Amino acid sequence: MTFPCGTLAHVTEQGQGQLPITGSTAAGIAESVRGLVDRGVLTPGDRLPPVRTLADTLGVNRNTVQAAYRNLVHAGIAVSRRGAGTTVAGVAEPATEGAASGNSSTVRDIGHGNPDATLLPDASSVRLAPAPPPLYGTAATHPELGRVALRLLGPDLADRAEDAVISVTAGAVDALERLLATVAATGDAVALEDPCFLSSGNSTRLAGYRVVPVPVDAEGMDPEALRAALDDGARAVVCTPRAHNPTGVSLTHARAQALQEVLADYLGVLVIEDDQFAGLSQSPYETAIPAGQTRWALVRSMSKSLGPDLRTALVASDPETAEKLSRRINGGTTWVSHLLQRTVAALLSDADIRSGLDAAAAHYAGRNEVFLAKLADAGLASSSVDGLNIWVDLGVPSDAAAADLRGRGWIVRDGGLFRLGGTDADTHLRLTVHELSDADMDRLVADLVAVSTPR
Repeated sequence: MTFPCGTLAHVTEQGQGQLPITGSTAAGIAESVRGLVDRGVLTPGDRLPPVRTLADTLGVNRNTVQAAYRNLVHAGIAVSRRGAGTTVAGVAEPATEGAASGNSSTVRDIGHGNPDATLLPDASSVRLAPAPPPLYGTAATHPELGRVALRLLGPDLADRAEDAVISVTAGAVDALERLLATVAATGDAVALEDPCFLSSGNSTRLAGYRVVPVPVDAEGMDPEALRAALDDGARAVVCTPRAHNPTGVSLTHARAQALQEVLADYLGVLVIEDDQFAGLSQSPYETAIPAGQTRWALVRSMSKSLGPDLRTALVASDPETAEKLSRRINGGTTWVSHLLQRTVAALLSDADIRSGLDAAAAHYAGRNEVFLAKLADAGLASSSVDGLNIWVDLGVPSDAAAADLRGRGWIVRDGGLFRLGGTDADTHLRLTVHELSDADMDRLVADLVAVSTPR
């Protein structure tokens, strides 16, 4: 079902009535379309009027209609494809991290993005001292974990350490959602890295924010693209300083300085650094947060080092942001369990556990280094330097390559899943290879070469 050119009306298949698209602003037009979708007048697959047609009929600038359609796409209500226009989106299951469904003994899953379960510490190995049970109204951050967090984060906060306030959230994505809510409302723009960590992109869209993609290259976020996003009204920026997921890129010192120079012109914007691989990273911590930034947060998740089930992230932020964040982590209601916090504090303070984390970090770095060398020998390119995953450019459409590799016994992640903007086909795959033997790596590289060779 499509809109005829030159009309606003959408006629139902039953021929009942007409409901026009109205509005003189991008927000108003988007809300009008959204209302038609909510009432079932527009259904998945229905095509929206061409931008020029709708702009002429409503008497607005084409940029206004384009902005409305962009808002609908970012909210997941519509999809735009080159040559096919903008159509109403279906209810699709968003791509998420983790093992693939339907996995079997004949297919090896190297797209899961998980840490090695055998390298995660045993939480039962630490003994907790007796403590009174916390009640409603108790401070959300347990003082023991707060002290550990200051010890771990303090050296990297530099001149911000004295004013930093520690909070604890249920993982990095929980921190991201709560932090963005301190400065952004539905429809506000948020600058995210492109490609982007799946959970970050999904949660930002679900919150109703307008995602502004900022490309990532071999050195990190592109400074000029970030400036354009800020000029476009982004109220917050989310940046991964090292071991970026999915690309495995870490900020270079020069790139971090360039980002600071850009952000220095927007000191009121909230800058969130998602240092998700801290504790295992082999890269130095480089910050994009400039001196004088009034709103900032450094988030360090324990999910990669201690395991996804120990759902905690340590958050250091400026006092105002911390105060707003605390209202969303009320003691006894939406806080992170103090039993969990005490367990994390004990694990991070245990010498044997810390030694095990060092060994895990060396394992991930060592296995990735071996695989990257094999890729290079085979003439395949990757910019990855750190993290759990390898981002490899095959130079051919990634969706077809992923399907071909499944037929060869490999489940991989299509790079297109991580893209926030654009309609061009991606050419990258994200691979999790740290559990593979050298022989498995050799077979995988051979298959990657095979699927990347033009036929």
